Amino acid sequence: MGSIQALRGTRDILPDEIRYWQNVEAVAREIFVRAADQEIRTPLFEQTSLFERGIGEATDVVGKEMYTFKDRGDRSITLRPEGTAGVVRSFIEHGLGTQGGVQRLWYCGPMFRYERPQAGRQRQFHQIGVEVLGSPSPRADAEAIAVATDILTTLGLKHLELNLNSIGDSHDRAQFREALIQYLTPFKSELDADSQDRLTRNPLRILDSKDERTQEILRQAPSMLDYLSPDSQTRFDHVKTLLSNLGITYTINPRLVRGLDYYTHTVFEIQSSDLGAQATVCAGGRYDGLVAELGGAETPAVGWAIGIERLVILLQQLQKRPAPAIDFYIVSKGSPAEAQALTIAQTLRHLNFTVELDMSGSAFGKQFKRADRSHAAACFILGDSEAAQQTVQLKWLATGDQQEIAQAELPEVSAELRSRIQALRQEH
Repeated sequence: MGSIQALRGTRDILPDEIRYWQNVEAVAREIFVRAADQEIRTPLFEQTSLFERGIGEATDVVGKEMYTFKDRGDRSITLRPEGTAGVVRSFIEHGLGTQGGVQRLWYCGPMFRYERPQAGRQRQFHQIGVEVLGSPSPRADAEAIAVATDILTTLGLKHLELNLNSIGDSHDRAQFREALIQYLTPFKSELDADSQDRLTRNPLRILDSKDERTQEILRQAPSMLDYLSPDSQTRFDHVKTLLSNLGITYTINPRLVRGLDYYTHTVFEIQSSDLGAQATVCAGGRYDGLVAELGGAETPAVGWAIGIERLVILLQQLQKRPAPAIDFYIVSKGSPAEAQALTIAQTLRHLNFTVELDMSGSAFGKQFKRADRSHAAACFILGDSEAAQQTVQLKWLATGDQQEIAQAELPEVSAELRSRIQALRQEH
């Protein structure tokens, strides 16, 4: 019988890689705190109708990509394919809008879509996202984009490009939709199969087609920007001005529509060219009608999501994450020494040192080799003699200096030990 492996489209995140993930999450959390964004955690699965109503039944996500099943109560359940709908459902259910002011909510966790797996795109993937609910102001759009930019630049990405567009309100889009259908209909037979299907169901999604012939046809297509009402145009101009004031450069992309039906007005993508080809690392926009669509009061909102997998691939190639800094490695041999070694490890951990305890029971020579490979600052050594005398040998691995310390005195000398470790790390 063969071994059981991870399902296609899922993957294990191993310790060497997880350090990048932890760094992304730590940086994001710190910046969210400074922006007064509050964390929210929603269930991994929801009623299917939430996504059908929220995302739109004509989208590829709902039509082709969702993991949907019946539970034992014969209810239709879906693993969340994105984060916004669940946050909005929670916002409505718990009356967060009645608290007054603006709700700035952020989340982090796995999402699920049945897609063709490729680098940076899995069937279980992870997002960090923000939803700002309760403000119609263009300032909310600009602030959300600024927070995303801060996260990406703090992580070390330098060559970022913000693609920006406005898709107006529902009236603007209805007019543009008709103009687009009118333009594309004579070319229907030349469009790719997906675009032919979308022509009547969701024509704006054709703008996202990767088919070369379809893109060639689209070059002469009407522009969404030509169908913005005066109010929508004024709003978009305000967003652009605010971004310029913040020193955030942008490129207007009139073909940018985003793949979910709930978007209104501002839509954007942040791309990185740090690895040559453009890679979208953050995307989002405004969705003023979604809260009402899901049964809540009319509530303006804007948000975005960062795909962690794709971001980590970028970071892995741009920078090497150092191995976690271990303060002490403990080697021991013999039953009394091994028992004491465990006690010492816990004592040092309670003093806020990072400690790895060798549990192999192998010869001292092999344990010393592992100590060297651990890149610890120092090694504690316990044998029969140290166990009998309740002492421990401390060897500084960089210099070879060695000293004997009474086990009971470790808390008293902890400040001295910490100072020496800091000095050694500054030297290297």
